[in-house]
Amino acid sequence: MKTAYPIILTPNEGGYLVYAPDFNINTEGRDLADAMEMAADAISLCGITLQDMGQELPPASSALPKCGEGEIAVFALVDFDAYRRANDMRAVRKNVTIPNYLNELAVKAGINFSQVLQEGLKQCLGVP
Repeated sequence: MKTAYPIILTPNEGGYLVYAPDFNINTEGRDLADAMEMAADAISLCGITLQDMGQELPPASSALPKCGEGEIAVFALVDFDAYRRANDMRAVRKNVTIPNYLNELAVKAGINFSQVLQEGLKQCLGVP
């Protein structure tokens, strides 16, 4: 599910400094589009880190913050679940039990058990 978090973009010599007040984090980008993309990336990374630590995500402010002179306030769209799927590729060891005859057939056929399990799980869960 996508969530919109407010960000403040401040022009500087190298592009834009970005502040996400709901997370109290900063990032930067070369131009406006890069700064907005970097904001979504930084918020997403911070969000999944909080989730992994068992903490709640901060609620998204519904109003744009007040800006100083030359600053721009916009919303950054983030999807924590999509970000996790795209970036959390840590391998997790699982112990599975299968009948011996299937094991022997698969070994003879050179089947990669991990790959087959991943493909099967994706299919069952409807994950692309």
